[in-house]
Amino acid sequence: MAMLKACLWGGCVAAAPGLLAQTVCNVRSLGAKGDGVTKDTAAIQKAIDQCAPSHGVVLLEGGTFLTAPLQLRSGLTLRIASGSTLLGSRDVNDYPIRDDAKWRRVALLHGDHLQNVTIEGPEDRNHGSGPAVIDGSGEVFWKLAHEHKVAGDTLGSAGFARPMLIDITESQHLTFRNLRVQNSPMYNFTFFFCDGIQIRNVVIRNPQRDAPNTDGIDPFSSRNIEISGVDISTGDDDIALKSGLVERDAKIAPVEHVWIHDSIFRAGHGLSVGSELAGGINDVRVENVEMVGTDAGVRIKSNRTRGNDIHDLHYRNITMTNVGQPVQITEYYPRIPETDTPQKMDAHTPRFHDISLDNIHATGAKDAVIVGLPESPIERLTLTDVSINAAKGLRIRNADVTMHNVVVNATDGPGIVEETGAKITQK
Repeated sequence: MAMLKACLWGGCVAAAPGLLAQTVCNVRSLGAKGDGVTKDTAAIQKAIDQCAPSHGVVLLEGGTFLTAPLQLRSGLTLRIASGSTLLGSRDVNDYPIRDDAKWRRVALLHGDHLQNVTIEGPEDRNHGSGPAVIDGSGEVFWKLAHEHKVAGDTLGSAGFARPMLIDITESQHLTFRNLRVQNSPMYNFTFFFCDGIQIRNVVIRNPQRDAPNTDGIDPFSSRNIEISGVDISTGDDDIALKSGLVERDAKIAPVEHVWIHDSIFRAGHGLSVGSELAGGINDVRVENVEMVGTDAGVRIKSNRTRGNDIHDLHYRNITMTNVGQPVQITEYYPRIPETDTPQKMDAHTPRFHDISLDNIHATGAKDAVIVGLPESPIERLTLTDVSINAAKGLRIRNADVTMHNVVVNATDGPGIVEETGAKITQK
């Protein structure tokens, strides 16, 4: 992790260009109205195309700028002034289905093969006259997703292809800061095969109910990621780290070198690793995080068709209040059977090992689970200074767990429930 902190914005990723004498392209000077009614797509895109080559700033100031999808360019800084909004069109036809990914549409802000892109609001945390907002007008898409829902859909779109809010592929050095992002049609921030992502001081808001698949931040098969100072309340995973789904993704690669810290999660499914982990994941640090009312907390999940090597995941200084399952580590997602027999291992059998939870405290929980596969037990899982107050206890199955100062107070039954294949060492 020391290497990650040192290289995120240094030698591991190309340094951002200097900020002296930056060109500023105010979209109003190119014809944008900012009245929230007129589509300003052409003016904003023109500003992006003109300003990005000189590493300039595209400025949205003093209004609500309604737009269809915008193509980001390398070298761009998109700056949304305090009290201003970039508002996504409500016309579904403005968002064509991607040729390379039929399960999703072109996003409001999108780009492939980019370098050195910044999207930012004001540095003033009080936001002056209000936050800098990116609003995806998601309501129309949520309604369509419910109407076209397909039972058993595994593509993540609930049966109806929707756009992300921000969707970037195979790009480097991406910065997002001082923003309020809300009402995304589907995932809010999505990255595929990117290297060097920083998200800082960002508020993400989507309704807890009736807004399906509105994950907060989803890096797929990406590396060198820092997420800090985020405040997320949404209708699905607050953050989900994923590395590929065999039946959907022709290309897979691991997620690695991730640092998530000093943040708060509210409504949502918590901080998820998986379930799509066909490319594996390693070197993840989560520190100084508060969760309030999320469905789950420390959530590491996969299954026999979605896994790979999952290791070097470390969680420290996390407090959880009224979180349903503060610890959910399972190789059986989405359902844990009562009994099972070993099966033949292959490339996508999940292999969980070298995971630690340190100084984790939860109150108002329902229960907790640590469950591995009989053919691939969880190995070298360490719990230190962990306290959980829950209705039911912590179930452990097919897992080798070392505990130091672990207290689980259950209203109903024992605090720790040892099932088949549980190996617990107290230190």
